[in-house]
Amino acid sequence: MQRNASTRYPILLVHGLFGFERIGHFELFHDVKSALKTAGSQVFVPHLSATHKNETRGEQLLAQIDRVLRGTGAKKVNLVGHSQGALAARYAAALAPHSVASVTSVSGPNHGSELADFLRKALVPGRLPETVAQNVATLFSNFLSLISGNLTLPQNALAALNALTTEGVGNFNDRFPQGLPKTWGGHGPEQVNGVRYYSWSGVIATDNPSTFDPTQSIFHALSQYFMTETEQNDGFVGRFSSHLGQVIRSDYPLDHLGSLRRAAGTVTALPDPIELYVEHAERLRAASL
Repeated sequence: MQRNASTRYPILLVHGLFGFERIGHFELFHDVKSALKTAGSQVFVPHLSATHKNETRGEQLLAQIDRVLRGTGAKKVNLVGHSQGALAARYAAALAPHSVASVTSVSGPNHGSELADFLRKALVPGRLPETVAQNVATLFSNFLSLISGNLTLPQNALAALNALTTEGVGNFNDRFPQGLPKTWGGHGPEQVNGVRYYSWSGVIATDNPSTFDPTQSIFHALSQYFMTETEQNDGFVGRFSSHLGQVIRSDYPLDHLGSLRRAAGTVTALPDPIELYVEHAERLRAASL
């Protein structure tokens, strides 16, 4: 049966930290974008700095929102941000609520990332045991080696890392609290200043990672460095740290990249991460967004 996800407003898929075109043979957002278009959505993928602070990336997003509005004649857009892309989307919605119909955070570090805290400490001599710092740095480097970045925009890796720590995101949240829960692990306001807020995310599955997908093994290893949300994280973001607005679900059996693509070598997977985006577009359509 033909799906109908023809939302009232265009959807912008906003990439996160180290936004990239491909991981190996995988093109970021390719399957999500194709599925949404097939279901009737009008979809755009803005390009932001791969590494920079949330405000810089948010300003870049605002400029591209304006271009989409001018080009399509639409009054507003629906922002779907993966990882740090959720923070850029929140920034844009806070500054221009008249141009944003909804913000959806997918695996977004809305209260910071414990992994970012570890990595930040690893840069300060003596803050972490040498072997621990080396292990974290090596694992993260292995992950980055799989990524081809877009370097045409200004980059600042240290600013990005600082912006993703619990302290950095805490400062961001003090200025842009829209959609945030008042209690840890709770739901946030579903609508603020006319903007609807949603979120979903996953946690590392307990079974062994796929031998066909090296990113799964890396995220499994990185998940061990979480202290507050041990066994309740996706390898980069803790479950409750991801909560924003209406929490659709925050414990899907998906790692951080698994929330935007099907894992390599997987024959059947529940849930299908691509299907989650189509279902959400239908949800937006039902809400006249």
